[in-house]
Amino acid sequence: MAGKVIVVDSDVERAKSLGAKLNFIDYDPLMVSDPEALHRLAVDHDEMLAVMLGSVRSGGALSKALGDLVTVHAELPVLILPYSDAQNEFEQELESRPSWRLDAPLNYRQVAEFLRRAEVHRRNPAYVFDRRMRPTGSSRSIREVHGLIDQVAGFETTVLVTGESGTGKELVAQRIHKLSPRHDRPFVPVNCGAIPADLLESELFGHEKGAFTGAINLRIGRFELAEGGTLFLDEIGDMSMPMQVKLLRVLQERSFERVGSNETKRCDVRIIAATHRNLEEAMKKGEFREDLYYRLNVFPIEMPPLRKRVEDLPSLIEDLVIGNESEGRGGVRLTAEAIEALAHYEWPGNVRELANLVERLAIMHPTGEVGVRDLPEKYQAADGVTLCLMPCGESPPGAKPELDYALPHGGINLKEHLLSVEVSLIRRAMREANGIVAGAARLLNLRRTTLVEKLRKYRLNEDLALSKN
Repeated sequence: MAGKVIVVDSDVERAKSLGAKLNFIDYDPLMVSDPEALHRLAVDHDEMLAVMLGSVRSGGALSKALGDLVTVHAELPVLILPYSDAQNEFEQELESRPSWRLDAPLNYRQVAEFLRRAEVHRRNPAYVFDRRMRPTGSSRSIREVHGLIDQVAGFETTVLVTGESGTGKELVAQRIHKLSPRHDRPFVPVNCGAIPADLLESELFGHEKGAFTGAINLRIGRFELAEGGTLFLDEIGDMSMPMQVKLLRVLQERSFERVGSNETKRCDVRIIAATHRNLEEAMKKGEFREDLYYRLNVFPIEMPPLRKRVEDLPSLIEDLVIGNESEGRGGVRLTAEAIEALAHYEWPGNVRELANLVERLAIMHPTGEVGVRDLPEKYQAADGVTLCLMPCGESPPGAKPELDYALPHGGINLKEHLLSVEVSLIRRAMREANGIVAGAARLLNLRRTTLVEKLRKYRLNEDLALSKN
């Protein structure tokens, strides 16, 4: 069984019906409609995976016992059933934990998807499926990004997000908007590099009917659409010089005119801009206005490229796999060896390239497990070493396949390579065990004292301590 799922519902027959569905998809359901049983669970919670929240009478004994359970186990995921009437009562408790509302009609695919999210959370509590969207990962660099987002979100400050293409700059903008006082107003994105220069003014400010050839109707621009909310100007570095002048005026005066109109309109929008270009270099070449740059670069946030935060690969892949499953593209799984091979790839397309790869694998292996040999060749050959999980020669029945390395032409430094593999596996085991040495030692089949000595030898204690700060 994959884990215990607590079904809390005052309707016993309905809870039994749901329990049968959970059994069918290999989960261990525990139907609870008795307050005393729920109180006992607050103490005895071994292997508890999630709570499925059904109909509970407000203010009753069962409701109180449920409140105690979710308060004591603050990290326990909660799945809110379509007919649940208890969400409002526990709104505050649910806000600070991973919780998801299931849609009607309830079906196996939907239940399995959300329980899989709960499983990911149980394996790595630091990785939360945030309903408000956020850049995925727990590496030091991405945690610094989260910290900057949290610092600036509550202010009206203009933000400039920089980073290579495909790193997730729009996710940063969405996160800032969701955490800001403007979260209940529109978030309006516009890609300045994808719209021809002669049409961008109309796109941003709108136009009157008959303002130019082809303007057969009045058009509302993005500034008006974003009124009271956030306007995200993506690829601002590709904006033409004449448009930069017009944008600067809007930022200074907080007003604009539609194309073909003399009526000045006031605007109340927060500006978040993003670019993959080096704007300081563009200024030196006369391709970007210095005054506009300083207007935009009030609070800079740089998104790191994927190659500099490969420790986030497992979390990113989990997130992408779940996204593909929710869209019906299959539940592909990657082996640890496949993920290790991907960690040696340079990722010029960053997270966008990873998303494309995971989608491709989900289509090709919709219910299977992907090993290194199943990856496209360029990902197999990363770092000059191809790892093949295939039996070498004749192996006894039941024997594990050997690891067969295809060496690069220049050979490798075996000692350094084996050291790198050992350090990488120790780091991963410590992450999966949430920093608990005894748990990591079990994953590596080592004695605890042996692992402690290796941590000291490779100075991994210092790195792990820093990564938790």
